[in-house]
Formats: sequence, structure tokens, C-alpha cells
Amino acid sequence: MTSRWQNEKTAVAETARAMYKNGLVAGTSGNVSVRLAPSEAGELLMAVTPAGIAYDTMQADDIVVTDFEIETVEGELMPSSESLLHVAIYQARPDVGAVIHTHSVYSSVLAVSGLDIPPILDEVIVNIGGPIRVSEYGFPSSEELAQNVTDALGHRKAAIIANHGAVGVGNDLNEALEICGLVERVSEIFVHATAMGQIIQLPPEAVEAEQAIYRMRNPDISGVE
Repeated sequence: MTSRWQNEKTAVAETARAMYKNGLVAGTSGNVSVRLAPSEAGELLMAVTPAGIAYDTMQADDIVVTDFEIETVEGELMPSSESLLHVAIYQARPDVGAVIHTHSVYSSVLAVSGLDIPPILDEVIVNIGGPIRVSEYGFPSSEELAQNVTDALGHRKAAIIANHGAVGVGNDLNEALEICGLVERVSEIFVHATAMGQIIQLPPEAVEAEQAIYRMRNPDISGVE
């Protein structure tokens, strides 16, 4: 029987396979979700990757639909262990339609080092909204982690998860995946530049102008920190 969310579940599975192919995760780490339209009863819903399933062969039938209490609405598998993180972001950011959590190498280096990425590339400010911040530490799968990452995200589209990885969000799955790729690229640039001993940040007036562009492109976001 075809799911009423077949298209959304297919898109989540395709994005998970792309995330794996692009080297943003290893093994079964990381996770992907998309916000769904509320149920007829008004329940807030998401479609999320399951726990412990390989991404390279993931299919639509593997994707789990849950409510925001992480109760399964459709699916046979266990939803991602980081489902609380996805819910916390959706609740804090009505503009977000998709969330991707990665374990890519260079963003994980910064997660371990506790280093925020300052404003060093124009495209990061325009597309992510400002510096990429490292969250306070929270135990994996906990409400504390979910809240700390949501705080670090603020009104931007990416954050680094302390001692863990990174998260990227977007209006849809395509944008969230692009954001995650950009986070990994700027993380690699920042790590190499730091090793060279010099970081030249963008001028404040450039950051201000590019944040204005970000706000213009994302009118549903109330502000930029």
C-alpha cells in the first residue's frame, strides 16, 4: 500500500543516499528529516531516517513518520536516535522545512576543537547568515543536546555540534544538503588557514551587507544574530 507521504519519504531516502555519497557521514551516523504537513487532528509530523540502517541502500519504505513526541505514525523501524534534535529545531524555527545532521570530517575537527567559524567567506554569510557557532556540549540523543544546538543555530542555517558533528537546515531537503556541503567546505578552509597561522575575516561592513541579503532571501526568519 502506497504511503500518503510517499513522495516525502522518497525524498528523505534520496537525500540520505546523497549525504553518504558526498562523504558527509560514515557508517550509519548522521540523520535526515523533512517537516510534513500537520495531520487532520493537528499533529505536527516529520519523516526521518531510521536508526542503524545503512544509507547507501536506504529506500522510502525505511523512512519513519513520527509526531513531535517521537511517537511512530508510520514505519516499522526505530526513528533516528537524534530525533529530538530535529523536533527542537522545527519547533524553534517555523521557517525550517528540512534538517540534516552530519558527521563530516572537518566540521567534526572544529566540533572537537570548540572553534567557531568566523566570517571568512562571503558565501557563508549570504547563505548561512553569519558565523557558524559551536554549541555547548550535550549528551547524544538528549534534550540538552537538542536545546544547545538550537541555541547555537539561532537564526542561521548551520551550527557545529560540540564533540559530535554539524547540522544544516533549509526550506527543503535540497537546500539543507547544500548547506551541509558548504559547512564542510568552509570548515576545511578554516582548518587549513588556521594551520597557516593567519585568518583574515571579512570587513564588518561586508558582513552587515551580506546579512541584509540573507534576510532578504529569508523573509520568514525574524532576525539575524
